[in-house]
Amino acid sequence: MMRFFVTGEQNRQLLINSLILMFLAYVALLWISNGLMYFHKMNLTPESVVSYYLGNEQEFNEPKSYQSLLEVSHFHLFAMGMLVLTLTHLMLMTSLPTLMKVWISALVYAAAIADEAAGWLVRYVDPAFAYFKIAAFLLLESSLFLLIVIVSLSLIESRRQLR
Repeated sequence: MMRFFVTGEQNRQLLINSLILMFLAYVALLWISNGLMYFHKMNLTPESVVSYYLGNEQEFNEPKSYQSLLEVSHFHLFAMGMLVLTLTHLMLMTSLPTLMKVWISALVYAAAIADEAAGWLVRYVDPAFAYFKIAAFLLLESSLFLLIVIVSLSLIESRRQLR
């Protein structure tokens, strides 16, 4: 499979191209559900983020516990790491300039780490980190969307060249 990325065999292998496009469609559904889950719990206001992490007596919401944050982080650090690794590796086969690939990769990794850290910062450091949480979420969603689009367009273009 690694040879596929290194040698550009995506131009000769329609099946692998199709499988990766199906994977990207699946990732797009994950991207949508990630946004829906965020907006089910919070919105893009700092008050909603603070209320979610620190609790809200009027709404009978308890603050997020250490155990709760740890369980979510444990899963997210692995799952998002694998997703970002996969998407950035797929981006390697595109015709983007190398420097752009490096910057996009760094951006998406930083966004994933920032998004995970932001909840902890709001809960245990300062509620003002709610702005950071919002920015990290938007950056993560934007950078994942960018990767999905870049890789999809590259694969679609290689399919056109096969015809």
